[in-house]
Amino acid sequence: MQPDPIHLVLFCRRPAPGIGKQRLAHSLGQDSAAQAAQLLLDAALEDLHDWPGPAVLSPASAADSQWAAGLLDRPCEVVAQPPGNLGERLNGVDRSLRAKGAKKILYIGSDSPGLDAPYYNAARQALHSADAVLGPAADGGVTLMGNQTAWPDLGGLPWSTAHLGAALAELCILQGWKLATLETRHDVDHEADLHQLAGSLRQDERPARQALLQWWQATGVRGGTRT
Repeated sequence: MQPDPIHLVLFCRRPAPGIGKQRLAHSLGQDSAAQAAQLLLDAALEDLHDWPGPAVLSPASAADSQWAAGLLDRPCEVVAQPPGNLGERLNGVDRSLRAKGAKKILYIGSDSPGLDAPYYNAARQALHSADAVLGPAADGGVTLMGNQTAWPDLGGLPWSTAHLGAALAELCILQGWKLATLETRHDVDHEADLHQLAGSLRQDERPARQALLQWWQATGVRGGTRT
């Protein structure tokens, strides 16, 4: 008997100056932050393109559904996020996908270019045996989260804080779930995060990662200061 396919869902925003990545914009400016957001999205789309199972794009606004539908050249479902905080939006998309028959679902954002094929393989293997899997981020959040059954209410969790990862893990344990935790990776919220990732990106031959690295080198930004 074949195991249930694992859906990979990318939560994303349509990059534009003043939309998202405001912590980057604080130091880089709105235009550069929007450029970074586009390059980071391209890296996440690279992952979604290579995913061996069903792929789902989840734009932050239903108005961007048509935009999202044109992002990939492979079959991909589009499920727009409902209103609410990130937890409420995750709950809404999760319910929608499960109503259509999805069972095992992994969620990623567009800010973790350090994720690679071995990491995704570890997540797939974990979700075949565990009830939930979390990919911790170095800043205390998560780079990836997945589950086999519907998430409980996520709306009250401390989203966008250093306490999110611990709160998610505690919530899974309270459900009585078997939880798998992957190794810690970096995501990109601040200028220093791009500096931190530059070393690993130099070893990454994937085109979108190389484009991100080349853009970062061209900005003249090094470790929080401009040269």
